[in-house]
Amino acid sequence: MTASNTRSNPTSDTPSASPVTDTPEGQPRARRLGLDSLIAALCVVAVASAGGSLTRLDAWYFALKQPWFKPPDWVFGPAWTTLFFLIAWAAVVGWRVGAAQSPSPRQTMLFLFGFNALANIAWSFLYFFLQRPDWALAEVVVLWGSIVALILHLRRYAPRAALLLVPYLLWVSFAAVLNFEAVRLNS
Repeated sequence: MTASNTRSNPTSDTPSASPVTDTPEGQPRARRLGLDSLIAALCVVAVASAGGSLTRLDAWYFALKQPWFKPPDWVFGPAWTTLFFLIAWAAVVGWRVGAAQSPSPRQTMLFLFGFNALANIAWSFLYFFLQRPDWALAEVVVLWGSIVALILHLRRYAPRAALLLVPYLLWVSFAAVLNFEAVRLNS
């Protein structure tokens, strides 16, 4: 280790980061930035795939009475694709900004994103797979709350990441209204 690669504290043997190429962890910045983005993307694809595999648009679904303001079914694919992109982006921004914080909020952020992913999958499971919109209506409150928790957590140290989740919150709010109407109209 060279003198130029150590911090000014003579008792510290932790390498300092070059502002251009290295991180405090000693990894090249480009490699680290790519890895966290890849991991976030893979997690989002896994959640989207799980939710998508549980979503069955079959005779039961098409027999449901729907509110007049429900968008055509083809809208949901592009909407969720956009939302999952924003969710992954928010996770990467939160992860990167959180690395510079002390104590690091990243463990809490990972827990909140993981809980949100499970809540998202659970809603699809209840609504489409079990064909229980009434149970899904109760669960959408948990999903909505998990998004609010993420936004509140991220806004303290990564406000841009929190803002990236606002469309997700709005869409799930709209989905909750659609869910409520489906329960009401089909009771």
